[in-house]
Amino acid sequence: MTQYLCPVPQLGAPSGQPLAGSAHVWFASVTMGGHIRAAADLAPQDLARLTARRAPLCGLSLDQPRIMGIVNVTPDSFSDGGDVASVQAAVARARAMQAADILDIGGESTRPGAETVSVAEEIRRVAPAIRAIRDAGITTPISVDTRKAAVAQAALDAGADMVNDVSAFRYDPELADLVAERGVPVCLMHSKGDPATMQNDPKYRDVVQEVADHLAERMAFATGRGVAQDRLIIDPGIGFAKTQAHNLALLAALPLLHDLGVPLLLGASRKKFIGTIGGAEIAKDRTPGSIAVALHGAAMGVQILRVHDVAETAQALALWRAIWGQSCDGLQ
Repeated sequence: MTQYLCPVPQLGAPSGQPLAGSAHVWFASVTMGGHIRAAADLAPQDLARLTARRAPLCGLSLDQPRIMGIVNVTPDSFSDGGDVASVQAAVARARAMQAADILDIGGESTRPGAETVSVAEEIRRVAPAIRAIRDAGITTPISVDTRKAAVAQAALDAGADMVNDVSAFRYDPELADLVAERGVPVCLMHSKGDPATMQNDPKYRDVVQEVADHLAERMAFATGRGVAQDRLIIDPGIGFAKTQAHNLALLAALPLLHDLGVPLLLGASRKKFIGTIGGAEIAKDRTPGSIAVALHGAAMGVQILRVHDVAETAQALALWRAIWGQSCDGLQ
């Protein structure tokens, strides 16, 4: 069993090593197997893996959290299904998300219980929307949220810049070949089963260990198919084959995933556990809780926050950066 180093994050004035190249998050110690070690005592290669600034994403530096705005061109997504029902609506949503660093456009719902959409239908939903966004002069980098190589190819041809695959190449291994050929970034997410069945009593012996091991294995698969290491991003898959307890354990252990050496994406926006804990049954009422989780992710060194409520999250992050960019000297 692989043992992972888990940095202990701290915020404020520099007082240790930068966590994954962050300008705001530092660490002076790590835990592994229940033991605490000083960061200064780590082997050089281990320290480099935890501290190195991650490769830019679509021209964006990752020394601060970046916002990925969700644009679902689907009729049945759990939170906003049917809200973007036309190409014109997709362009309007993209314009409204001017504070987003990346737009994530998806044509197939992967909510619990969702059925698979045909390749032709998914292409019909996403490719015209992406092309229209580009034709409207919107230059924000675009990610296509798909499990299918043919859909990703159509999206990239229409103007998308990266791929976000919730199956981490398990659903369609040929998607790895396309990503390698095009040289685009790809996010590999942890999941088990498929959306139709994934929430049917998911079980883990150790959810953090198993998620980390799975992501490491999928990274190895990707590089084995020719995807460059610096094109990889990982996502622990909050809400995908996870109970509330699993989600909370993963959120607490986010720093451990930096030991895999690539950027980390967190997608928890409006998910059920936020409503359960925060008392918001309707998904669109979960903005405050979603922002709380996003700020936690930022404090754990997460580089990409995938959210529905872009303007609200951007405002919260601006205050977060302003506060933690100040020195704590004089506050003793």
